[in-house]
Amino acid sequence: MQLEVRLLGPLEVSVRGEPVRVTGRPSVLLVVLAMSAGHIVSPDRLATALWGLDPPDNPRASVQTNITRLRRLIGPDLIATNSAGYLLRAGRGQIDALHFLDLLDLAASTSSPSAEHRALVEALALWRGMPFEGVRSAWLAESEAPRLVERYLAAVERRTDLALATGRYDGLVAQLRDLVTGYPLRESLWARLLSVLDLTGRRAEALEHYETIRRQLADELGADPGPQLRSIYAKLLAGDEPVHSAAADRQGADPYRVVPRQLPVDVAGFVGRDKVLATMDSRLGDAKSPLVITAIAGAGGVGKTALAVHWAHRVAEWFPDGQLYANLRGFDPSGSPRAPEEVLRGFLDALQVPPQQVPAGFEAQVGLYRSLLTGRRMLVLLDNARDAEQVRSLLPGSAGSQVVVTSRDGLTGLIAAEGARPVVLDVLSTDEAWQLLERRLGPQRVTSDPQATEGVIDRCARLPLALSVVAARAAQRPEAPMSALATELDGTKADLDAFAHSDPMTDVRAVFSWSYRTLSAPAARLFRLLSVHNGPDVSALAAAAVAGLPLARTRLQLMELTAAHMITEPVADRYAFHDLLRTYSAEMAQQVDADTERREALHRILDHYVHTAHSAATALDPYRAAIPLDPPRQGVTPEAIADYRQAVRWFTTERQILVAAVHQAVSAGAYAHAWRMAWTTTGFLDMAGYWTERAALLHATLDIAPHDPGWPWQAFAHRSLGHAYVRMGRFDDAHTHLQQALDLFGRSGDRVGQARTHLNIGIVLDRQGRHGEGIAHGQTALELYREADHLAGQADALNSVGWDHAQLGDFRQALTFCQQSLDLHLKLDHRHGQADVWDSLGYIHRHLENHDLSIESYRQAIRIFQDLGDRFDEAGTLVNLGDTHLAAGDRESAQAVWQQALAIFIELRHPDAANVQAKLKAHT
Repeated sequence: MQLEVRLLGPLEVSVRGEPVRVTGRPSVLLVVLAMSAGHIVSPDRLATALWGLDPPDNPRASVQTNITRLRRLIGPDLIATNSAGYLLRAGRGQIDALHFLDLLDLAASTSSPSAEHRALVEALALWRGMPFEGVRSAWLAESEAPRLVERYLAAVERRTDLALATGRYDGLVAQLRDLVTGYPLRESLWARLLSVLDLTGRRAEALEHYETIRRQLADELGADPGPQLRSIYAKLLAGDEPVHSAAADRQGADPYRVVPRQLPVDVAGFVGRDKVLATMDSRLGDAKSPLVITAIAGAGGVGKTALAVHWAHRVAEWFPDGQLYANLRGFDPSGSPRAPEEVLRGFLDALQVPPQQVPAGFEAQVGLYRSLLTGRRMLVLLDNARDAEQVRSLLPGSAGSQVVVTSRDGLTGLIAAEGARPVVLDVLSTDEAWQLLERRLGPQRVTSDPQATEGVIDRCARLPLALSVVAARAAQRPEAPMSALATELDGTKADLDAFAHSDPMTDVRAVFSWSYRTLSAPAARLFRLLSVHNGPDVSALAAAAVAGLPLARTRLQLMELTAAHMITEPVADRYAFHDLLRTYSAEMAQQVDADTERREALHRILDHYVHTAHSAATALDPYRAAIPLDPPRQGVTPEAIADYRQAVRWFTTERQILVAAVHQAVSAGAYAHAWRMAWTTTGFLDMAGYWTERAALLHATLDIAPHDPGWPWQAFAHRSLGHAYVRMGRFDDAHTHLQQALDLFGRSGDRVGQARTHLNIGIVLDRQGRHGEGIAHGQTALELYREADHLAGQADALNSVGWDHAQLGDFRQALTFCQQSLDLHLKLDHRHGQADVWDSLGYIHRHLENHDLSIESYRQAIRIFQDLGDRFDEAGTLVNLGDTHLAAGDRESAQAVWQQALAIFIELRHPDAANVQAKLKAHT
């Protein structure tokens, strides 16, 4: 199926010679895919083109919907899909914009002026107007279109130069007049117009046009014409020979003068970074701004140089006076950054300053360099800078040129003093990592085993350097499937050997080491010891516990590590490093720090979490049984938990870390820490609906009681497991563990533990419809709580007995027990207990046909559950409220609250979702 897409003007599409009308969002997708024809485009890039920085809630699904619409218009076979994105099956010759760019590249590569002229004429004939006209996309208008326009204008200027060199002036004045009308501040177009007017005997008219551009520049920019226009003006006034071509004027008297083009070769198969590239593109051509400096920072191997070089190549035509490049070796195997004096002298050589004209003093050389760049449009790429001071003397002194600096240092000084605009690179997204592997290894090999490819990407931590090393090795073994590569990488998870290379520039361990050795001794120690922390990120206070230092001193070290991009600060006051840097951190800790130092750091961080989690658990439920805690080690400061809400926020933030820390403590033999962290964490996991996680945590700690006999942990663990299994609907398993808990609590004489277990057994029996048995367990719990003088437990037991009476139809007796329970909970200010009782009262009042009281009771319960963050009980009460609405004849309100409950159950992946769906279906 033959497709042709014309982008250089209004969008025109034809399939097998027949025009196809493509509008709206599908037209945006087609343009983006066409500009990358034959290459995969990620869903993120397509979403950016469609919605910019304000995407819908599910941008990938919306992209897929619009891709489907586009396929209906142009045919399903023209767009391929894989896990990394979408590909338009079309050759470059079928897309006019790509054919245009290829012709311009051909013109630039030929040494024959006539061949160059032919290629330029053919390319310019494709231009019909503003690119993508009629296609509504801010991203295309601000990123892709200006790049094409710049190539077009540069091509027109070059064709004009060639015409002037051969004396062919026909039609040039009219064309240049149209262009200066459209681009009134582009001095290079005006220079050529003045030259053509003079060469065709219209010098007075040329002087009038000079006055026009002079006024426009003064009015719009507050600036005078640049050196090129001023030189032409001077020659016009002198009245000597006609002015020659603008290109010759710009290059001076020497026709063989070379424009510096020092950029390294572009990165083969560059992928991703679409938003960053768009941001950098948006800074082009801002003539009203002072010198534009982009400071690209990030960890070693994250792709700073690749991004800078790739962007420089794609915008090189914006800088017709050349591109300067220098590797400053700020982080380098040699360990010796290049002196600015050495780099500057290289730039002066590239600018063809004769040695005898180079001043002796460094300050004078800087002045000469800046004078040479004044009025020019040049790109200066300063790669691998050590710090801001190394860069400052290499900056141009005026607008027009742009500077890109890359560094592992944050370059804060350059941002603060010189107004550099920061770009901080992180590892690739998963989609971008897929694209990188596909570009290097081919789509078929990468997509043949998606699970293995995901494994390779995960092991490489999405670090571009690591992915490139693995891809290079895989390319040398084309017969090896992705599963073999994934298996090999899995076998080296404990170290970085899988990413070693004889070339230090591509050896991941070596690349990391160049940043590590620049750290101060305290920061390097913290970097190493952070490897004992097993969570995805760490708070500043927890990091202080790892170091065993005051928070203020630790913050200084964290700032140093962040500035060196050895760690990141993804959100305020929380720090992380990607998996490969974590592995490097652990390697260095093994090499440098003694076993006792690492173990002490582990115990300090576990102390921090145990004590903070205990405070948070107490804030969640002040009536929980107390557990013994040893004082925290020296250098450990727990978080201060002031109230219930702060406890919920802390647990929500630290949940994954706490779960990982329990398993880590068990593996390390830190049993006292393990069961205490599990005890403090399970209440929140239950409330938030993480029942599977809760069960796994309890299983991991069940066998540690013999190592710490001072607390009957096994009894508590069995009871909590039984409760978790009730939530999960595994009633037989719940009975098994609750009976074991009851036996263990009985042996130890723990009345409160026995009472709580009886209540849990009552819950299982209630879920099984065995309410008569449930009352007996509730009554036993009530007696045990009274013996222990445990008021909160008595209140819970009263509610349990009342609930079971209600289930058996004795609503008056149920009301008595539940009202007693509510009075006690209100006295104790036990809010979760109050919510439980309000739910029971709602049920009782419904069956007494007091619908208004029932609805108000349920709403009271829901408000409290929402306030406490108890999603599961909120959903259960919403179901009950819906039942009351239905009983009162309000089916619409019933459906509304059931829908809310269904959403929560689906979010929790709870089987009760099916029951709610059945209710909705039965009452639609």
